Amino acid sequence: MIEKDIENVVLFQIDKTSKISKQYSQREFDKIKLGITIEQWILLKIIHELRHMSQKELANKSLRDPASITRTLDILEKKELIRREQIPNNRRQYNISLTPNGANFVEKNINLITEHRKKSIEGFSKEEIETLKSFLLRIQKNMS
Repeated sequence: MIEKDIENVVLFQIDKTSKISKQYSQREFDKIKLGITIEQWILLKIIHELRHMSQKELANKSLRDPASITRTLDILEKKELIRREQIPNNRRQYNISLTPNGANFVEKNINLITEHRKKSIEGFSKEEIETLKSFLLRIQKNMS
């Protein structure tokens, strides 16, 4: 069934929800003067979880284009939150890892993100959350 009203289109609602959640988190970041963007946080969190990876792997994992990753990593490197180490025998790729400052930053602020995540699912039962996840995963599979 094709919806004529965009507000009834599931993909529009998913995109809208993503944008609203990012705006909410960014306002909260700005309120406490965290000094980074949501996009920067996402990259820091991925690096924190996986310890180190190439810039290309980070782009794939974060679903971002390599050019925007480069700009964001430049900023995070200037803030001394990440470091780039050249991959031996490869002058075009770098391994990305957190600096001690970066690891401390993520660990210090993870509770804030946990609170944002809790807020996003307020009022949902565990079953509803699992159903929602399964629906989203099915959409992702359909669109892959």
